[in-house]
Parts: sequence; structure tokens; C-alpha cells
Amino acid sequence: MAEFEVVISDPKDGKSYQGKVDGQHANRLIGKKIGGEVDGIFVGLPGYKLKITGGSDLDGFPMKKNIPGPGRKKVLAKGGTGFRPKKEGVKKKKTFRGNTVSDDINQVNLKVIEHGPKNIPELLAEEEGENK
Repeated sequence: MAEFEVVISDPKDGKSYQGKVDGQHANRLIGKKIGGEVDGIFVGLPGYKLKITGGSDLDGFPMKKNIPGPGRKKVLAKGGTGFRPKKEGVKKKKTFRGNTVSDDINQVNLKVIEHGPKNIPELLAEEEGENK
């Protein structure tokens, strides 16, 4: 059964919130791609709309939007996600994860694109209270 750590960033207040998703809700995220929209109910935020912005797998390899599929690939990178060159013009072969969420993904990054009726801290506190 799939289990993900989720990092939800809220551009409205500039804060990020962390949580865990497992069971049926985690299975609903499998197969979604970077840039895809997800209903907030899957991460405990009813009424919210979220956009998948990235993630990383169990070994720390970051997801990259322009690599199709869920697998790992070695790509010649010149900058951007997962590689910050020290000098201008430097290229390096790096391993990245594809743009599709699978069982091997450990962390999924999400961004709020549509807010719900309650604040995120209130909803996450309610969820923690139910889990204890």
C-alpha cells in the first residue's frame, strides 16, 4: 500500500505545511503527473484544489517535469531542478525520476490553487486530533 509525505505550499501566506497520506487517498495520487490538479480531500483539505509541483523518491532523486513516466533516467542537465552548476555553461549527467507519481515516490510537493472555507492549520490540527 502506498504512503506519501506531502508538502503543501500556500502562496497566499507564503507558508508550507507537511503531512502524511496513506491508504485509499494515497492510491488516488498514483498515476498523476506534475502539473496535474488534485482535490484537497485526498490530503485532508476538503474544499481545496491543489497542483502537483514535484517530489522525490525513496533514495532522494527529484522528479522532473520533462521526463515522461515513473522511472529513473540519466539526463544531461545544465541547471534547474536537482542540479545547480557552480560555473556558467557546466553540464553534468544526473539521475532524475520521471514526472508521474508511483509507489516509489516518497514525497509529493503540492501548491494550493483554490482555497477552501477553513484555514489549512485548522484542518491539519483536526486531522492530527483524529489520528491520536
